[in-house]
Amino acid sequence: MPFENKDLICRDCHKTFVFSAGEQEFFNAKGLINEPKRCANCRILMRVQRNGEDPKQTAEVNCAECGASTRVPFQPKGYRPVYCSACFRMKKVALDINAASKESQIAIM
Repeated sequence: MPFENKDLICRDCHKTFVFSAGEQEFFNAKGLINEPKRCANCRILMRVQRNGEDPKQTAEVNCAECGASTRVPFQPKGYRPVYCSACFRMKKVALDINAASKESQIAIM
């Protein structure tokens, strides 16, 4: 069954957020049945509060790749780029592919 992007409404901030096809595939692979109730920013805030930390330690920033507004669980120093979760995942996958490619080249030699 192919997944399609869905627009959902966050139960905390009442803003619309996208439950992407990739996220739906991840939920399905992990056996998760329920759709997310909170947007990514509100999930980060809830996680910080649940851990007994100060929500002021989070920061709302613009993604260095796509420019989307996102919340991160730290105060950026300004000398490294900060990415939204989607761009961060894409960068991580690209790094993993490059690392695997280098390992296979080393194994061949």
